[in-house]
Amino acid sequence: MVLPIVAYGDPVLRKKGEEITKDYPDLEKLIDDMFETMEKSRGVGLAAPQIGKAIRLFIIDSTKMFDEEEEHLGMREVFINAKIIDEEGEEWRFEEGCLSIPTIREDVLRQPNITIQYLDRNFNFHEKKFDDLTARVIQHEYDHIEGVLFIDYLKPLKKSLLKGKLKKISKGQVDVSYKMKFPKK
Repeated sequence: MVLPIVAYGDPVLRKKGEEITKDYPDLEKLIDDMFETMEKSRGVGLAAPQIGKAIRLFIIDSTKMFDEEEEHLGMREVFINAKIIDEEGEEWRFEEGCLSIPTIREDVLRQPNITIQYLDRNFNFHEKKFDDLTARVIQHEYDHIEGVLFIDYLKPLKKSLLKGKLKKISKGQVDVSYKMKFPKK
C-alpha cells in the first residue's frame, strides 16, 4: 500500500527515532509498504519518520542511481536500529533532494566513506562499509532517524533564501505526483 509522505514542517521529521524490536506491529507489511511508497514516489530512500513513524527504520535502493551496467554498485536494503560508527574521507558536494521537501534540491557536503551497524529485515546484524552514492543515500536516510534534514547542512544565507519555499511546502502549496500529508494548521 502506498503511504502518504509527511511534508516539511511536521514535528515527526525532527524527532529522534526510537529503536524497534522484531515484534514491532506489522513490521513486514510496513517495510513492504515503504518500498512500494518509495518506488511510487520515485525516491532512492525512505525513512520511517517520512511516513509519520518516529522509529529507527529506513530503506534504500541506490541501484537506481547507477547506469544499467553499474547497478551492481548500488544496493537495495532495509536498515533497522542503524548506527553510523565512522565517516571518513574528504567531503564532496552532491545535489540532494528529499521526498518530504519536494521541489528543493541543493548541494550538500558529506564524507564519502561510512561504516554502519544495522539489523536487516530479518534482524540479522551487519557491520558494513559503504562509499560513494550508496553511502550518501544511507547518510541522508540515517539523518532522518536522527531528526536531521538535508537543509540543515546549508549555509544560513541559503536557508534564508529557501524560507518562502519551505513555508509553502509546509502549507501544502506544492505540486507533487505522489501522496503527501501536510502538517495540521
